[in-house]
Amino acid sequence: MTDKLKKYFPDMLVYKSPEQGKFFSTLSLPSFMRDWLLMKFADENGKIDKQEVAAYVKRVIPQKEQWEEIKYNMTRNMQSVRFLAKVKIEIDIATRLAYFSLPDFAAPKKKDEAVVEWNVVESNKDYLLSPNEVWGIVELICDTKSDSTKAKNIIKMTDFRPFCPYNIEIDYYMEARDQFTTTEWIDVLLAAIDYNPNGYTGEEQKMAMLGRLLPFVEKRVNLIELAPKETGKSYLFSQISKYGWLVSGGSISRAKMFYDQQKRIDGLVSHYDYVAFDEIQSISFPDKNEIQGVLKGYLESPTGEYRIGNYRGIGKSGFVLLGNIDESMMNVNINMFINLPDIFHESALIDRFHGFIKGWEIPKMKESLKANGWALNVEYFSEIMHLLRSEMIYRAIVDEVLDVPKHAATRDTEAIKRICTGFMKLIFPNIRDISKLNIEEFEHYCLQPGLRMRGIIKTQLGIIDTEFRGKTIPDIKVKDGLKG
Repeated sequence: MTDKLKKYFPDMLVYKSPEQGKFFSTLSLPSFMRDWLLMKFADENGKIDKQEVAAYVKRVIPQKEQWEEIKYNMTRNMQSVRFLAKVKIEIDIATRLAYFSLPDFAAPKKKDEAVVEWNVVESNKDYLLSPNEVWGIVELICDTKSDSTKAKNIIKMTDFRPFCPYNIEIDYYMEARDQFTTTEWIDVLLAAIDYNPNGYTGEEQKMAMLGRLLPFVEKRVNLIELAPKETGKSYLFSQISKYGWLVSGGSISRAKMFYDQQKRIDGLVSHYDYVAFDEIQSISFPDKNEIQGVLKGYLESPTGEYRIGNYRGIGKSGFVLLGNIDESMMNVNINMFINLPDIFHESALIDRFHGFIKGWEIPKMKESLKANGWALNVEYFSEIMHLLRSEMIYRAIVDEVLDVPKHAATRDTEAIKRICTGFMKLIFPNIRDISKLNIEEFEHYCLQPGLRMRGIIKTQLGIIDTEFRGKTIPDIKVKDGLKG
């Protein structure tokens, strides 16, 4: 399969190995940045000069502890500084200025100490004014003569270059899929997210892992996963894509999640492809009733609408609940949700989650599971997944293929269809016409996982609420006329 990858994705491959992975982990860089550096510095065999890379990172991608040194060079030495950083822009109507912040440096301490020149904003308007934080090369100076703010001295951003290392041709990606068998393609996907497909014992484990990627490719897919510790939940949702947000413990409020009425700013659901709650048992919700009500409305809305007071917002985030589970609780026929926070003990809220991932089917992380060989670089693949979220043809095919009973519950039907659509985008991105769809493969890799994942949610609902007891998922199947 390596020869195929080199033939059809020659410019998007990196050589991944546990040894190089350990080196990059010491640099505290996310996976997408690691793979960019690999492509920049690796030789034809995929090897790098570690000293050369380390020196480059120190110079171009400074760490938080270097911020004082950067300020020294700007203020004392009056130097302009250039480096790669994560940036957030905020337009202030009162002052008619554009301010910036560098989240990874927790800078500036006061908003009006960091100003962006308007020509910089204009030149990069579509990129810089994204609701998300963005990566780019910034040029900063200390301006001691500014009278535009109350601050006597300010940091001014005088130049910005977006971090867009690749030209993404999604049509080519879709067409290249034709050159791989389905079994090969599943392995391509696993290696792209840093896992060694040879480390899995079978297809069931691989499909459980790919189920984690559904919120990466399909808008507003809501999942619950309970798994033993050390199965890679945190890594996948925090390191693979810059378009997701992982909440790790602590407290989360309605204002943070949806809309802050005091600051008048949208929350996480409007800024990210997914919001994942890691170790959900340890997360508290101070305004439980308020967030539960808004959450139910958001998860139910077909458009991602939510309302806070008189404010109407739109989000595209899927919700993912990630929790640890003891071996004694790994049984879909008992109440597996008993240790979730109180707000998730209500059946009406649980019913709005589309599917359940049996995380115990995913092996614990070990050296044999780490990618070791040529693979798609994760930055490229994360961009592909992000773009696939906006592709509508896959849902149209799912709607055309499936036969839904007339009295099927809408939530069940929508859940199964969303999961089917997500798996189609992952495994069959090349299928944009129903005539080219292999029905048997669709049933096996899309429909059956959708039925199983939703079926577990339905079983749990019957356990925690007598109203759901005895109810099963609808008998959704492929239309008879489409089977060979």
